[in-house]
Parts: sequence; C-alpha cells; structure tokens
Amino acid sequence: QVQLVESGGGLVQAGGSLRLSCVASGLTFSSYAMGWFRQAPGKEREFVAAIGRTGLRTYYADSVKGRFTISRDNAKNTVWLQMTNLKPEDTAAYYCAADLARYRDTAHSTAALYGYWGQGTQVTVSS
Repeated sequence: QVQLVESGGGLVQAGGSLRLSCVASGLTFSSYAMGWFRQAPGKEREFVAAIGRTGLRTYYADSVKGRFTISRDNAKNTVWLQMTNLKPEDTAAYYCAADLARYRDTAHSTAALYGYWGQGTQVTVSS
C-alpha cells in the first residue's frame, strides 16, 4: 500500500520560509517522479513543482519560480519543497504526489499523470 505523508506546513508571515517534507512508503521511491500541488479554498488544484526520479530534472510553476525549490533524497524516500519569500497567495493545502508510472525521469505538471497522493499539509501566509 502506497503512502505519502506530508509535513512541515504551518502559519508564517509574508516573506517567511517553510520547508515541506513528503515521506513515501510502499513503493520503490527512486523509480518515481514526484510532484507538489496545492489547492486554495474555492480554487482548483494547481501544479507547484515536480522532480524527475533521479533528481536531475525539475520544473516549476511560473508563480513559484525563483522562490521554491524541490529536491529529493532517494535513500530517505523523501521529497522536499523549500519555500522562501512566501506570499499570502501561497496560502493553500499542499499535496505531494507520485507518478502514475515508474521509470519516467521527467518532471511533469499534469495532475492526471500522478497516481498517488498524500493527505496534504496546510500552509497559511499572513500579510
């Protein structure tokens, strides 16, 4: 049974930083590309960042480029999202996701390409 468990969310002032973690179990982590998505109340889920299974390829939404960094450690079955210079519009529930297919060393933004999802962690940025 695949499990993705996010942590690290919280309340932070604008301009602050947070580091989200996602620990995976029940799958060969190094075989899967990973992604982060977010969903704010009343809005659709949106792509944030993705990383290929080797970590060599990353991709970011324009809204977070230069402020967020995605990384992974396959030995620890963990993917992180380092968020800096946070803005109130970054407020959302953040979800970790694992690729639907194995062995794709791509960083893709399409939610439909992800087959496993975590329960989410809330990030709230106050102005």
